[in-house]
Amino acid sequence: MTGGDGVAPDLGKALDEALAKPRRRIPRGGLVTGGVVIALVAAMGFTVLGLGVADNAVANYDASSWLWSRAKSEVARVNGLTGRVDTRVEVGQARNHSMQVTQTDRFLILRDLTTGQVSSLDLATLQVMATTRTTSGLGVSIAMRDDAAFVVDAPQGVVRQLDPRSLVPIGEPVRYPPGIAGGTFDGTGRLWVAVPSEGTVSAITPAPLPSAPADPLPTGAAALVGVSNPGSGGSGGGVSPALVKTVTVADPSHDLAVTTLDDGVAVLDRTSGALTTVRGEREHKVVLTLSGIGAVPPRTNGGEVPVTVADGRQVVVVGESGPTTQFVVPGEGDQLRPAVAWAGRFYCADDRTGTVHVFDEHGQLVDTIEVKGANGPLELEVRENYLFINAPNSSTARVVDDHNQVRVVDKYADDVLGDDPPKDPPKPPPVKEKVVGKPGAPKAVTATAGDKLARVSWRAANENGSAITKYVVEGGPQPVEVGARQRSIEIAGLTNGETYRFAVHAVNGKGAGPVKNSNPVMPTADVPDPPASVTAEARPDGTVRVSWPAANGQGNKIAKYAVTSSTAGATAPAGETAKTELIVPAGDLDYGTQYAFTVVAVSDKGAASTPSPSSDTVVPFTVPGKPLNISAVAPDAAGTITVSWGVPTDNGRPITGYAVTVGGKTTQTAGTSQTITGLPAGQPATASVTAVNEAGEGPAATATATTIDVPTLTLGAATATTTAVSVPMTVNTHGSASQCQVTLSGEGRTVASGWTTCGTITIDAWRAGTTYSYTVEARNNAGTANGGGARNVNTGAVNGTVACNDSGGTYCDDGIGVYTGTRQVLAEAVGDTPNGTGYGAWCKKAGTNIKAVQYNNNKASTWWVQITFKNNARYIPFAWLNLNNGDNINGLPTCV
Repeated sequence: MTGGDGVAPDLGKALDEALAKPRRRIPRGGLVTGGVVIALVAAMGFTVLGLGVADNAVANYDASSWLWSRAKSEVARVNGLTGRVDTRVEVGQARNHSMQVTQTDRFLILRDLTTGQVSSLDLATLQVMATTRTTSGLGVSIAMRDDAAFVVDAPQGVVRQLDPRSLVPIGEPVRYPPGIAGGTFDGTGRLWVAVPSEGTVSAITPAPLPSAPADPLPTGAAALVGVSNPGSGGSGGGVSPALVKTVTVADPSHDLAVTTLDDGVAVLDRTSGALTTVRGEREHKVVLTLSGIGAVPPRTNGGEVPVTVADGRQVVVVGESGPTTQFVVPGEGDQLRPAVAWAGRFYCADDRTGTVHVFDEHGQLVDTIEVKGANGPLELEVRENYLFINAPNSSTARVVDDHNQVRVVDKYADDVLGDDPPKDPPKPPPVKEKVVGKPGAPKAVTATAGDKLARVSWRAANENGSAITKYVVEGGPQPVEVGARQRSIEIAGLTNGETYRFAVHAVNGKGAGPVKNSNPVMPTADVPDPPASVTAEARPDGTVRVSWPAANGQGNKIAKYAVTSSTAGATAPAGETAKTELIVPAGDLDYGTQYAFTVVAVSDKGAASTPSPSSDTVVPFTVPGKPLNISAVAPDAAGTITVSWGVPTDNGRPITGYAVTVGGKTTQTAGTSQTITGLPAGQPATASVTAVNEAGEGPAATATATTIDVPTLTLGAATATTTAVSVPMTVNTHGSASQCQVTLSGEGRTVASGWTTCGTITIDAWRAGTTYSYTVEARNNAGTANGGGARNVNTGAVNGTVACNDSGGTYCDDGIGVYTGTRQVLAEAVGDTPNGTGYGAWCKKAGTNIKAVQYNNNKASTWWVQITFKNNARYIPFAWLNLNNGDNINGLPTCV
């Protein structure tokens, strides 16, 4: 039986004592057991793998966080206490996708940015779960705290509460103008949203969660978000989230960034550099001196807010009364993440190098955390009294406790799920030195007139190496500063009937750029109606088609229409046209980012309508980018190359596969490597790889490898002793490990050395003073080659003389016996040979031990020597035959 917190009582008590800290309760839940986990498999298509009960009990301390791994398509629950993974969930059809992970102690919600799918897991019971679709791409985000979940549709300006158990809407949405920013909870449970077009920030409180969840949306139902009219109502029984507070923090059309606090919000006006904090009824503004555009993390813990200027690698820490410290982050490049405050320190992640620089409250660098092979973004989140640092593109993560101790996390830990992690990527290239100057002039500055107002829009100016911080619009009652991402604004307070011309210039860290003037306009009350509706369609060629019905000119002819795009925290002109449709050119909008559009009708009198309703949300897309870091190698296999590559940008739609073409033959694969066989040996083979998505095949990346070939032999001059033949050789292996073999023939016998290491191969001879022929072969996995025809080599000759000296006696008078074998028996005797007779000694063979005693210096041996006697190979005892090589019997080969 488990206790109320889902931990066995005895184990829980032991852990309390060991950790010397109280446990916190998990709301409405308990231990995720292995039996319950399996219920997810059929319901959601997820594969869940976990450890034992003891590990799960430790994980149940609320000290864990779920971290995403792109290459594995998995979320792993990392225990902050141990730095270990205790559960991993494989998410189907999400490999190499970007994933937003939002979590509480009870729920885990995943939003696949590539497909837009949202999935909810109840971590307490796993008895309630749901999936739904949103528009893919950047622009929609999920926020959660306790049982409250919101989906924030920034392009449309819609904030909608969801029941996390069913993903069904609760009550009515909160609606803002398009292009909102933020959408994060503070420590008191308020959701804060900034409206750059109004210069405001507002707080939303969630409606109570219904006692029972509504049925999930049926399969095939319209997406919840990313549409112009997603419907209203939900499971909240008429209770809706409430807009409880709105505060003006900047002039309209300034760029705003939001970081929520323990007890409120801080809003950075990125246009003016002012930071406004709202805590209860207290509002406090501090104007900062920043070297460029500042950024803040979504959530700040503690009383000090770090503001990061990536372009200058500068961090300014702001407290209640103003800046408390500032420091420069070492390194180069502008790929810094906003610094995160944690446990009295500030953690600054550099995506380019996979490094987190750690500074103390005085701005001193005190630690550097290297995340090996991060290969992309580093995600920092403070959760459950730990800082979790995740590298979603790699196998690793880090956990930092409140004593600033760092633990290394292996998200692919073999004890959870076996498999080898991907190889570490190459180190990032050096940063190219920028040529920095003042910005260029804005492009295509246009103005349209309304009733006592004008709308001015322009295309971005060239940054010239330093990020644009703001634009200044002059020509109205007073100059107006607007954010770098707010390139379509309304100038009010004008006089109807007067002519106005507006001048716009950009400002960056180097100063103000040149002015670009608009067309003249005359405000009037005689304005046309806006188009009644707008439709947007993203097309495979990268363009976006925006269309609308003709507007009512109220007695005047409609001369043109001006189209404005809105995305998260930004507005910009999309173009003008005299038709009722506009094709936004490919590349004008960011692929994979959500956009909505409004249209203004302009009459032939130059008067403009109010903006139309917003279009549906679309995500521009085109074919994928070129595969990254392609390489081709020839493995040690005949006619084979293996091609590997990195995942390219998907450009707005999921990559569905890759086409690998070699020698006119194309192979389709879903992975990032492919082995091609059946190629000619020893020939260069060029592989062309393209990524494929809904729009088609992208540009090709190519790599070439030469297939292995049969080895090439070069022979040196063979040498021979009396007992062996040595053949030197050099081998070009042509990419495949090779072996060689020497075959020796002579006197009717052939012997091979066997396959062995190439170089010099020595093979035993079986007859001295003999001419041998030899051949050489080399082989590898591509085949076998020979070293040409047979060649000859002679072994050294050894001669022997019969020795039997019986001075004055008769023992040696009859000579020494010669035999057919190596036994001194009469049946094998073939004759006698007198003392002093010379013979060629061919080889030696063991036999009967013969002692020559005093007749040959007491020589005795079991060796017999083969000689030619009466034209036949016969044997004479070595005891009676003295050799001319110093009488060394080992100078003869062994007879066979």
